Amino acid sequence: MATAPSVSYSMTVRLEVPASGTAVSQLTTAVESSGGSVTGLDVTASGHEKLRIDVTIAATSTAHAQEIVEKLRGIEGVSLGKVSDRTFLMHLGGKIEMSSKHPIRNRDDLSMVYTPGVARVCQAIAENPEDARRLTIKRNSVAVVTDGSAVLGLGNIGPKAALPVMEGKAALFKRFAGIDAWPLCLDTQDTDEIVAIVKAIAPGFAGINLEDISAPRCFEIEARLREAVDIPVFHDDQHGTAIVVLAALTNALRVVDKKIEDVRVVMSGAGAAGTAILRLLIAAGVRHAVVADIHGVVHAGREDLVSADPESPLRWIADNTNPEGVTGTLREAVRGADVFIGVSAPNVLSGDDVAAMADGAIVFALANPDPEVDPAIARQTAAVVATGRSDFPNQINNVLVFPGVFRGLLDAQSRTVNTEMMLAAAGALADVVHDDELNANYIIPSVFNDKVAGAVAGAVRDAARAVTGTTAV
Repeated sequence: MATAPSVSYSMTVRLEVPASGTAVSQLTTAVESSGGSVTGLDVTASGHEKLRIDVTIAATSTAHAQEIVEKLRGIEGVSLGKVSDRTFLMHLGGKIEMSSKHPIRNRDDLSMVYTPGVARVCQAIAENPEDARRLTIKRNSVAVVTDGSAVLGLGNIGPKAALPVMEGKAALFKRFAGIDAWPLCLDTQDTDEIVAIVKAIAPGFAGINLEDISAPRCFEIEARLREAVDIPVFHDDQHGTAIVVLAALTNALRVVDKKIEDVRVVMSGAGAAGTAILRLLIAAGVRHAVVADIHGVVHAGREDLVSADPESPLRWIADNTNPEGVTGTLREAVRGADVFIGVSAPNVLSGDDVAAMADGAIVFALANPDPEVDPAIARQTAAVVATGRSDFPNQINNVLVFPGVFRGLLDAQSRTVNTEMMLAAAGALADVVHDDELNANYIIPSVFNDKVAGAVAGAVRDAARAVTGTTAV
């Protein structure tokens, strides 16, 4: 599938060119003939004979960007200066910072913010630990915790390399929900150690967001932490994905006029995200689901599952899906299906496979950056298509979920997060798209829709207050 130029592979190239002639148009032609896009062209200095021009370029990859630069270098009369990668520039020194809410201008300010005045506040919290939520940053703080074992599509790159992603997550918490989030990248991938560390730091936070921890360890870590701490623990790769998928599916079914309890859903991917999506879809009413992994359709009689641990996620899938006893491959299973949801790998389906689905088919091909099926081809026969990408309609993006979910949890001072709250979040997100806006290319709102975080937060807050003390999922 051809990839369009993206701002994520954007650079600014400083060039000196002759003041007269066609050098400027040659720059634009060189970039566009190489498959890039000129997004900015600024004259930063001018003389009688020379112009200094900053050309901002979008490419499809790092290698592609370098090819474009070399083509610019080869233009006669052009002198190449500094080349700046705009994404790297944005990360210089990190993307977040801590700032004080109160100015410290004089001795009086210092005496109240710090010693001796702070001692009275410490004593108050010692007498009533619940006052920590009222008198400290705890009330509005979330720890974004990773071990770097499953970062984006990059795999096990470790905690230091994971830090830019966790910083970005923290920035999004602040931007969309006003939450102070702190990236905590742990230099261990031992389950016991991770649980112990997070348990130990929990007093300083009102919520824990687990991020980019590989399966199946992520299941155990989340489950044990939910038992160990008195604040909500939310694995965004699982539950954030599940909530936004359910919201999008709710609206896609409105487009094709089908009911969730009637449709046959086929999923590709039985990892952390796939399992969480499946659980939430079942809770929402899905009765006919089939899941496939790298070994084919998951069913109770499959050789590798007959003696599997009854508590394992894959065994749970085998026991709670596929009532018709479907076997074979993903491509065989998807024939006649109403819905396909992929959280797996690129190009596992073809256009012919999508064409073999039921009338009014819904395709969510969420592998990123390369989906399970080319969206342009899927759209030829499917009624609704969604991806995880920003260059196609209907982007399924966790940013629509986690800020609002945590805003609601923190506002309710919830000690847990459960299925009812997740269903409420999905319903609120779906409802942001009104009937007069809904169509096949708009089943989910933009991440910059200013109604999203508030709607999700309100629904989660109400659900949290209504079900305080219920068992978390």
